[in-house]
Amino acid sequence: MIIYPAIDLRGGQCVRLVQGDFDKTTIYSDQPLQTAKKWAGQGASWLHLVDLDGARQEKSDNRRVICEIAKELPIPVQTGGGIRTMADIDELLSGGVSRVILGTIAVRDPAFVTQAVARYGEKIAVGIDAKDGFAAVSGWEQVSNWRAIDMAMAMKKAGVQHIIYTDIATDGMLSGPNLEAMIEMSRAFGSGVIASGGVGSLEDLRALTKTGVSGAIVGKALYAGSVDLRAAVQLEGEAGLC
Repeated sequence: MIIYPAIDLRGGQCVRLVQGDFDKTTIYSDQPLQTAKKWAGQGASWLHLVDLDGARQEKSDNRRVICEIAKELPIPVQTGGGIRTMADIDELLSGGVSRVILGTIAVRDPAFVTQAVARYGEKIAVGIDAKDGFAAVSGWEQVSNWRAIDMAMAMKKAGVQHIIYTDIATDGMLSGPNLEAMIEMSRAFGSGVIASGGVGSLEDLRALTKTGVSGAIVGKALYAGSVDLRAAVQLEGEAGLC
C-alpha cells in the first residue's frame, strides 16, 4: 500500500479543510515547494497535490506551483482540481506531473474520461468524492445523482486503472477512515483504489491495508503530527501489510 502525503493548495498556500468546507480552512505553510521537499525527504514515494481553487473554478497560480513541485521533486506527483480539458491534461503532464486526477468532469462527461484514457493511459486517474454514497463535484459543494459505486464501475469500463476514493464525512476529521466503504469500493473496482479521508494514526493505515486498497492519502494527520511520515512509509514494506 503506497502512502501519499497530501498538499492542498489554496491561493498558493498549503491548507487543510474539514469535510471539504472552505469556511473551515487552516493554513499550514506559505511555501508549498519546501513542504513537498520535506515529504519527499522523509521517504514518500509519491506526492498528492490538490488545486482547491481550480476545483471551484477560481483563478489562481496553483498550477504553476504544481508544475514547479513536479519538476523539482525526485518522486512522481499526482494532482487533481480544475482539470476539465485535454489542454489542462497536456499542460500538467508536460509540466512534469506523472498522473492527473479527473473529478467534476468525470461525473459530468464520462465520455471525456474514455477519450483521455485512450490518449494518456494510466496517467489518468479519477477522483470519486462521496457524500452519503453519492459523488460530489465542484469542490464538494454540489452532489450529483451518481452513486459512487456505480461511477467507479463506469470508470473501470472506461479503462481507468486508479481511482481516488474520498469519504467526505471523514475528511480532515482524524477520526479514522470509512473502512466499510473502502472494502465495498475495492471489491467493486478491484486493485487501484487509493483511499482518502480520515487517517489519523498509524493504526488507521494498518486497518486500511486490510481493505484491499492500493494506496492511502494522508493529509491533516501529517501536519497535526499524529502520523509520522517516516513510520508510515515503513508500512509499505512490512511483510503481510502490503
